Amino acid sequence: EINLGELWRAIWAGKITIILISFVFAVSSIYFALSQPNVYKASAVLAPASSEGGAGGLSALAGQFGGLASMAGINLGGGKSDKTALALEIIKSRSFIQRFIAKHDLLVPIMAGEKWDMATDTLILNVELYDQNNKEWIRKTKAPKKPTPSPWEAFVVFSNLLNVSQDKNTSMVTVELEYYSPKMAQQWLTWLIADVNEFMRDQDQKEAQDSIDYLTEQLKSIHVATMETVFYQLIEEQTKNMMLTKVKAEYVLKTIDPAQIPEEKAKPKRALIVVLGTMVGGLLSVIIVLIRYFSNKEPNK
Repeated sequence: EINLGELWRAIWAGKITIILISFVFAVSSIYFALSQPNVYKASAVLAPASSEGGAGGLSALAGQFGGLASMAGINLGGGKSDKTALALEIIKSRSFIQRFIAKHDLLVPIMAGEKWDMATDTLILNVELYDQNNKEWIRKTKAPKKPTPSPWEAFVVFSNLLNVSQDKNTSMVTVELEYYSPKMAQQWLTWLIADVNEFMRDQDQKEAQDSIDYLTEQLKSIHVATMETVFYQLIEEQTKNMMLTKVKAEYVLKTIDPAQIPEEKAKPKRALIVVLGTMVGGLLSVIIVLIRYFSNKEPNK
């Protein structure tokens, strides 16, 4: 049976212990919360780029000549929704992120960044990981890791900073990136959106050009007027696709709300850390007091 009166007497008898342990946890949580660097979140809202130009023509041709185009290795059914889903997967892919980090020389800030100095607007690097004067990595690691972080390590860290989501009802895409420096978070996110559009544009441009080259080559060996008409229509549609890749900067993802430099930190939630730390300390101290009380009482019975 649980005697609430006896539990209260046990807690009251150990009130000093409870207060001391709770105080220690509270002070420790305050120190821990204050020692954590501020992290800022930049975000952008994107929409799938409208399917203009050759999309309608391609859909019509797909019904008529889909089999022929498939034999030629030409895709006539590519809708923008499919390209959007593909673009979102590419943003999170290992190969794309590794190329992104290398292209913009982000290995040092990603792997050695420690906090942001608001007064001087500069990023503070961890001196135990990177020697800024000599421009070399000095971190201590065990084999097979090396002092210089590998592309895989950089990918893992960057992936934890990035969050990509899409609303199923509106198809709107939200891309968020967290980092110590608000300015860097905004700049990296802007680069990321531009790079994925460029990647998709270059990929489709190459595919359209390869299709045009193939169809043009095949025309030389075709002497049936009907088939020539079909091939010219296919070339026309691929030429429209080629034109779109050259004139649309935001080829797949169109920016609705561009990334801004955040003015308020996203984390840590210092007040919450202190409250939770103090509550854990209080709960733990009560458990300790009750265990000690009933352990001492048992032999007396």
